[in-house]
Amino acid sequence: MKISNILAMAVIAAAGMTTAASPAWAQTDELPFDGPYVGVSIGGALQGSDTGSSILFDRNLDGRFGDTITTAAGANAFAPGFCGGAANTNAPAGGCRDDKDGVDFAVRAGYDKQIGNVVIGVLAEFGKADIRDSVSAFSVTPASYTLTRELKHNGRLAARGGYAFGRTLVYGTGGFSWGRVENSFATTNTVNVFTGNGNSTATGYNVGGGIQHKLSRAISVGVEYLYTDLRDDDFRLRVSSGPSTPPTNAFIQGNAQGTDFARSDNRFRYQALRATLTYGF
Repeated sequence: MKISNILAMAVIAAAGMTTAASPAWAQTDELPFDGPYVGVSIGGALQGSDTGSSILFDRNLDGRFGDTITTAAGANAFAPGFCGGAANTNAPAGGCRDDKDGVDFAVRAGYDKQIGNVVIGVLAEFGKADIRDSVSAFSVTPASYTLTRELKHNGRLAARGGYAFGRTLVYGTGGFSWGRVENSFATTNTVNVFTGNGNSTATGYNVGGGIQHKLSRAISVGVEYLYTDLRDDDFRLRVSSGPSTPPTNAFIQGNAQGTDFARSDNRFRYQALRATLTYGF
């Protein structure tokens, strides 16, 4: 299912449930957004453009990235360049696949305090944004090298505050986010050996807002937008010698132990638009 369809379904579902709310429900609670609640959300997650992303190299293993990998003749071994996606072939002419956008799902629990029309609260959320982000490099060999990361699961701790118009709450939200990131690597290079440190934990922040509407004293629905920015700079890939690696191999010229790879873009950013369903106690 296309991401645009997922987003449209999320908005239509929330809007439809709000429209279907019974006008006969008598609001006897003067503070409808006060107390603990649990809920779920579902929608779509979208990433921004990776234009300008590349792979950085630490040629002499001194911990500083930005070195140029050179051939035995002294030329730039990665002169063919980079792309913000997963390489289709071993050369730039083959193009790259776009990053994957997908479903965003989460469960949540929180507590609101309503003072007059003003509502303030806190919430915790755990779920998964089904997104994948890749970057590829092309060498003169020719060969391609692709670093890929995707969220295994993620969560947030946030505050929210807003203004209640009767049974409808308009609010803003923001706080701390974290994600467990699964890192993988693919290459057409069959000469070197590649080792990495697998999964990593990324942390950052979230900010957004939404509308929540009470269908009954306990049940409410809504639509929410959330922007998440995670700092993801732990993954390193070591390229070293293999049984058939010649002594002139570009990756072992700066240090016999090999060369380290890292992504130039250390931020994992995405936006989510989702429908929410909440049960208050």
